[in-house]
Amino acid sequence: MQTLRKVLEQAEANAVAIGHFNISDLVTLKAVFEAARDLNAPVIVGTSEGERQFMGVRQVAAIVKSLREEYDFPIFLNADHTHSLLSALEAAKAGFDWIVFDVSTLPFEENVRQTKAAVETLKALRPDILVEGEIGDIGSGSEIHDAAPDLQKGLTTPAEAKQFVDETGVDTLAPAVGNMHGMLKSMVAGNTKKRLDIERIREVKAEARIFMTLHGASGTDDDDLREAIAAGMTVVHINTEVRLAWRRGLDGALAKQPNEIVPYKVLPQAVDSVKQVVAARLALFSTGRRARPAVQ
Repeated sequence: MQTLRKVLEQAEANAVAIGHFNISDLVTLKAVFEAARDLNAPVIVGTSEGERQFMGVRQVAAIVKSLREEYDFPIFLNADHTHSLLSALEAAKAGFDWIVFDVSTLPFEENVRQTKAAVETLKALRPDILVEGEIGDIGSGSEIHDAAPDLQKGLTTPAEAKQFVDETGVDTLAPAVGNMHGMLKSMVAGNTKKRLDIERIREVKAEARIFMTLHGASGTDDDDLREAIAAGMTVVHINTEVRLAWRRGLDGALAKQPNEIVPYKVLPQAVDSVKQVVAARLALFSTGRRARPAVQ
C-alpha cells in the first residue's frame, strides 16, 4: 500500500489533485469511500476537532484503517484544523496520517514558533506523519453564511510562504488565495461562485516548493479549481458541499418516507446524495492541465 506522501508525490507528477472530504458520520464516510472506489481514485477523509469529538478519535481512525486494509485501497485520514498540540498528539497517537496544525489566527511569528514546535514534536513521535501549517485568513466555519468576510488583507504572500516553510519544516502548506470556509447563500442557490487568485497560487508555489492544500473549496468555480490545481494545489478540501448533500439527501428520504423509523432504510438516500457530489469533485480534480513547479 502506498503512503500518503507517495500518493501526493504522484499527484504532483501528474499535475492533478487529491480530493479531501470532511466526514462526521458513517453516512459521509461510506459515500466518500464508495465514490473513490468507483473511480479508483485515492482519497483523503478529514475530521475537524468538532467532528473528531463527535465520532471519536480512535474510533474514526480504526474504521478508516479497516477500510484501507480490507479493500487494499488508498484512503487516508487527516486531523483537519487542529488548534492545539494536545489535540494533534491525540490524533497522531490514534493513527491519523496527516495533521493540519492551524494556529493561523495568531500573529505570523507566533504561528511560525508554535507550528515549528508542533512539527518537531509530532515527527519525534511518528516520523512518517505529515504535518500541515496554515498562513493567511480564509474565514472560519464550513457553514452557510449571509455575507463574505473581507479576506483581502489576509492573503498569503510568496515571501511569507517561503519563510514559513523554511522555518517550520512543514510537509504541506495551506495558503489564503481567495478561498473561504463555508458558502454564501447565493452560492447555495447557484447564483455566485468563489473565485481564486490563480497567479498568487502560482507565485506561492514557486517560493514554497512543497505540497499545497486548498481549504474552503466548496462553491468554487470549476474552471478556477482546474487552474488552481494546474498552478500547484496538491489537495483540495470539500466540506460544506458534503454537508449540504447530506442534508438534502436526508430531507428527501424523510419526505418520501415520513413514517419510516428504520435508519438503514432512510440513510441510503443521504449516502447517494453525498456520493454524487464526491464523485463529481474527484473527476474534476483528476484532470491534469500542465506542469507544475517542482516540490523539493
